[in-house]
Amino acid sequence: MSRAFVPPDGTLGFAGRPRRLVTRTTERYEAVQQRLAEGKTLAAIRRELRLDHSTVRRFARARSLDELLAKAINWATLLDAYKPYPHQRWTDGCHSIPTSTANCAHRASPAAIQCVRRYFRPFKKPDSTLLKDPPGPPPAPRPAPKPRRVVRWIMTNPEHLAETDAAELREIRTACPELDAAARHVRDFATMMRDHRGDLLTAWLDRALADDLPALHSLVNGLRRDIDAVTAAFSTSWSSGQVEGHVTRVKLLKRMGFGRTNLDLLRRRVLHSP
Repeated sequence: MSRAFVPPDGTLGFAGRPRRLVTRTTERYEAVQQRLAEGKTLAAIRRELRLDHSTVRRFARARSLDELLAKAINWATLLDAYKPYPHQRWTDGCHSIPTSTANCAHRASPAAIQCVRRYFRPFKKPDSTLLKDPPGPPPAPRPAPKPRRVVRWIMTNPEHLAETDAAELREIRTACPELDAAARHVRDFATMMRDHRGDLLTAWLDRALADDLPALHSLVNGLRRDIDAVTAAFSTSWSSGQVEGHVTRVKLLKRMGFGRTNLDLLRRRVLHSP
């Protein structure tokens, strides 16, 4: 028996009804999960529900409905770059949505009135007959860092990371255990490569498989297909960069012949080219 779903903040539309995107996401998630429980394959589910294969796979791999809804309702809007200004106006007492929209337009923001109304909906005070003490002004919005920036923080040597960036990364890792485990594995991997510690590779592979990180599991399986070569690459300072450079040069000379060069002419060009 499925439990009743309580929509998180941002899933309700006008008049308190769930947004159409939220309703559709919920129905598809329940339909896919129900058919998975029946033992059906992704291809069969795709044909039955008439959905794209990538869509069915995304709903099948989701750990919970909240994970899908977080991606569905946290879209970037035209108002994101201008939120501090209307927030300050609301705190100062200007609770008129059309006025706030006009003020945003005056500051070169292309945000529509629906976007402004959706942003201010959580700020509205509840009925005074229900609460004796109305809540104070909402806290100032804090922009979330872009995923690409978080990836750059993880890939950067901690010793070279700015103090503010390091503090924000620690906060993000504390809030997300999966991201904290991924960052730990990435930094351990970088340390092995830098210090040529191929002897630590096997232990790292076991630790990566122990965590619920499907993307790293795919990497581990690929490394284990040629574990001897990977271990040698980690243990020595030799590089295949020079060989790859010669391969690129041969390919360039071959393509310069527009497919009309036979093997003898190509061999001479490779041997005599600078």
